[in-house]
Amino acid sequence: MRISARTQYALRAAVALAAAADKPMHAEEIAADQDIPRRFCDNILLQLRRAGLIRSQRGPEGGYWLARPAAEITLADIVEVTEGVPEEIGQFPGVAGPLADVWAMMREHEHALLSEVTLAHIVASARSDPS
Repeated sequence: MRISARTQYALRAAVALAAAADKPMHAEEIAADQDIPRRFCDNILLQLRRAGLIRSQRGPEGGYWLARPAAEITLADIVEVTEGVPEEIGQFPGVAGPLADVWAMMREHEHALLSEVTLAHIVASARSDPS
């Protein structure tokens, strides 16, 4: 499985927002905190907002925050926004035919794992890590 830079940045931005709890964060703060290029960060935040995962408000008291509790947003939710829903795997010819089943199982396992892990899990794990 290949995770694009956009998806990695989106996951990092979402985790930063989850760690901030209900305190709004400005895009500059998210970009600096997570070492995300500012232009990328702005585009990712817009994409997450359009998907309904985050909210935003302009002004000095504004910023970005999660639209739902961190325990209700899975890594799969974010990956689907940035990567899209995987296409069906076609059939492979001849002796390679069973590979389609392997790829399908791999995607099912990947989706199951990402659907189990929430932003709250990541934040809790980071806070309990002594390093």
